[in-house]
Amino acid sequence: MEPKTHFNFWYFVIALLAIMLFQQWFAETRQVETIPYSEFRAMLRDGKVAEVSVADTYVRGTLREALPDGRRQIFTVRVDPDLAEDLEEFGVTFTGIVQNNFLSRVLSWILPVLLFFVLWMYVFRRVAGGGGAMGGLMQVGKSKAKIHMEKDINVTFEDVAGVDEAKAELQEVVQFLREPGAYGRLGARMPKGTLLVGPPGCGKTLLARAVAGEAGVTFYSVSGSEFVEMFVGVGAARVRDLFEQARKSAPCIIFVDEMDALGRARGLTPVSGGSGEAEQTLNQLLAELDGFDPSAGVVLLAATNRPEILDPALLRPGRFDRQVLVDRPDKIGREQILRVHVKRIALAPEVSLEEIASLTAGFTGADLANLCNEAAILATRRDGEAVTAADFLGAIERIVAGLEKKNRLLNPYERKVVAYHETGHALVALALPGVEVVQKISIIPRGIGALGYTIQRPTEDRYLMTREELQNKMAVLLGGRAAERLVFGKISTGAADDLNKATDIARNMVMRYGMDETLGQAIYVEDQPQFLTGALRPPGMAGTYSPETAREIDTAVRDLIDQAFKRATAILTRHREDLEAVAAKLLKQETLVAEDLPEIPPETDLATKAAE
Repeated sequence: MEPKTHFNFWYFVIALLAIMLFQQWFAETRQVETIPYSEFRAMLRDGKVAEVSVADTYVRGTLREALPDGRRQIFTVRVDPDLAEDLEEFGVTFTGIVQNNFLSRVLSWILPVLLFFVLWMYVFRRVAGGGGAMGGLMQVGKSKAKIHMEKDINVTFEDVAGVDEAKAELQEVVQFLREPGAYGRLGARMPKGTLLVGPPGCGKTLLARAVAGEAGVTFYSVSGSEFVEMFVGVGAARVRDLFEQARKSAPCIIFVDEMDALGRARGLTPVSGGSGEAEQTLNQLLAELDGFDPSAGVVLLAATNRPEILDPALLRPGRFDRQVLVDRPDKIGREQILRVHVKRIALAPEVSLEEIASLTAGFTGADLANLCNEAAILATRRDGEAVTAADFLGAIERIVAGLEKKNRLLNPYERKVVAYHETGHALVALALPGVEVVQKISIIPRGIGALGYTIQRPTEDRYLMTREELQNKMAVLLGGRAAERLVFGKISTGAADDLNKATDIARNMVMRYGMDETLGQAIYVEDQPQFLTGALRPPGMAGTYSPETAREIDTAVRDLIDQAFKRATAILTRHREDLEAVAAKLLKQETLVAEDLPEIPPETDLATKAAE
């Protein structure tokens, strides 16, 4: 059905008035002759003017006889009488000019209105477009997802190393995006959501970008904190808008970084309730996860380093079906990551990436990238042509121990105490079996409070430790204080950090690992779950035990630390000559490497010898 046309009466009135005005103007121009004012004065003298109408600036008159063209009406602009007489005296033809003030009058009205309109539009755009304190007022419900198209994503799985298991899991996502029909052949469906879990800096965001780069699809990247605003209901609206955009551009990937900011467990914070903005946003996300069909080509990826605080409803099957662990790389993984990052720097041929990987146990992918950059900076600072192994070792010391502070001058006594302290660590480590190899010792101050340091290199990645190995580790930590007591007969504050670490190990042995014979095979502290499997416990609910048990725990911790101190003292007493020699050498050279240390055969039965 065609739309009905409505006739507007006012259009007809305006058109009629315009025609009448045009006719009047045309008639006047046809009847009136505009003449110079000098000619008008001549007509007056000749008696040709019958009557006139005089205004301030012009004169309109009627002639006694018609002009040759038939016109009897004349019009002229007045000129000052005194000036007119002077001009007539010299026979000059003159006429007046009417000043046209129409433009100035129009501009006097239009310019203020236009200025006000421009100012209003500027303020409106600032309010509506995201500027100022009220930014985004008119677009609070719009998603802030930063859309990366295929041409913007140059990251592939070749750029991701050290997380082979996670890459294998995400290869299925890539295959599904490329061939969605292949997964429905046997009735399988693609998981609705995949949660990447792991410590910071392990490559979760890089993996998500690599999936989009491999699949060649649109990549929606948004942080969980961008959904929550000061206005209630904004987060839920943005979730709806994000999924609506994704459905229109399928196949695509939605990547939510820092998922813990969006999916925090409901009721975990003191201020709770169904009307909270964060909970409304989470509820909308849960509804969207239930409502969207993965076969349409929309894949949801999320990343978090705090999975223990996520809401259980978010992790149930049907929402985030799969959790992929992106953990710290092992030695082989670290070597692979180093090979990726050294492509950007000029590497000396003698550098062994395997040895560097063995020195960087516990480093994440981001740490290794920073290590390569720091090594390149050190090589540039010394005007080297390539990055050498010494540069990498210096970068490791810079990251682990801190910046060298050669300007911090110690007095001779303090310098001697630090030398014996670090030598004590090194000799106890050399004498105990299964302890990390000593790589370097130094008495050059580093970092905030370290007056010296001892670097130990792990021989391999360890995931389990026995009771004896933990006891050996405590003895190495207390070797510095034992050397001070043995040589100077007193102790200093330099062992504060060592005591803190040794106490932490002893307390974990007693309370978490059940390694005390008196307290038995029981734990006395409950950890928050690292991977959420049930309801969260409120903070503050630690182990529940009686005051008598607490006293026994304190006694067991103190006994373990005392035994470790006695073992360290016994080792240093038997190797007193080595202690004096290495300390003297360290005072002279300030830094010693593994080749400068004596060879000490490992001792095993130190507990009996220490008790003698």
